[in-house]
Amino acid sequence: MPAYWIAHVTVTDPAQYSGYQALAPLAFAKFGAKFLARGGASDSPEGAGFERHVLIEFPDLQAARACYASAEYQAARAARTGAAEVMITMVEGV
Repeated sequence: MPAYWIAHVTVTDPAQYSGYQALAPLAFAKFGAKFLARGGASDSPEGAGFERHVLIEFPDLQAARACYASAEYQAARAARTGAAEVMITMVEGV
């Protein structure tokens, strides 16, 4: 069953965030991720507002979790430290 990362992001330092953008695709490719939404126009009628919203599909929840825990993604995450406010949720599809 597919699973998804739902990420909400507000970039606070674009120059530093570019390091994350350079590294994260390595992890996503390794775990079969498919981007369904990335940035673009959005509305947030309830809850905290973020600049960007990203929806990433994985083959299953195990792959979604493994991607996050991977050395590749953790290196990307470290590169974005202090450069963005981020909230990520992993959820199984139906």
